[in-house]
Amino acid sequence: MADEYAETVRLLWGARPRPARGPRPTLDLERIARAGIEIADADGLADLAMQRVAGRLGVTKMALYRYVPGRAELVALMVDAAIGPCPAPAEPAGDWREQLARWAQALLARFRQHPWVLEATVGPRVVGPGELSWMERAVSALDGTGLGGAERMDAAVLLVGHVRGITQQSRAAGPEGNPEAQLGAILGALMQEHGERFPAVTAAIDEAARSHGQDQAWEFGLHRILDGLAVLIAQRAG
Repeated sequence: MADEYAETVRLLWGARPRPARGPRPTLDLERIARAGIEIADADGLADLAMQRVAGRLGVTKMALYRYVPGRAELVALMVDAAIGPCPAPAEPAGDWREQLARWAQALLARFRQHPWVLEATVGPRVVGPGELSWMERAVSALDGTGLGGAERMDAAVLLVGHVRGITQQSRAAGPEGNPEAQLGAILGALMQEHGERFPAVTAAIDEAARSHGQDQAWEFGLHRILDGLAVLIAQRAG
């Protein structure tokens, strides 16, 4: 195991025994992660600093370092606490498609609740047990479909990519509304002036407006991914 990841692995996956006797410790990893999440939710990941977390917890920065060696390890703990564990379904499981649709919707809600997670989950990193429980749920939903292990993993990754893309769009739109509505309004205005140069786009926008078919990027993308998986599963069965 690479030394650079050893401490993160220990913090995310190591045992966290609680003393049976004696005074309760001033801090624990769960409380530290929650404090970091509160800061990132309010101000974004860029404003997260060990000093701010320590101040929020009412301890010195040196006291915080006794539990978490640095900002990178803190962010790893925050990500795992914010994303996971995957909630148990409130309804009967259903077929693979129903399971994945509910799974993706739940993951979208989690990312929208903590949009800073987008920045924190880019590039090689150690995944914690909470976050990995989401992958476990998605991959297990495809058990028995005839898809290979790599295909089941790739299907989950593809759905996560759609969740991330929609979250990014929503974040860019800000609190005023959803990004598809804003984009549609801007494009509609542009096409009124430049529509002759882009007849296909103009026609599509006009048709979408008449049929109230705008603002469906999430549902459209999700179901097209599931449609593609259904074709592949049917091919395997054949």
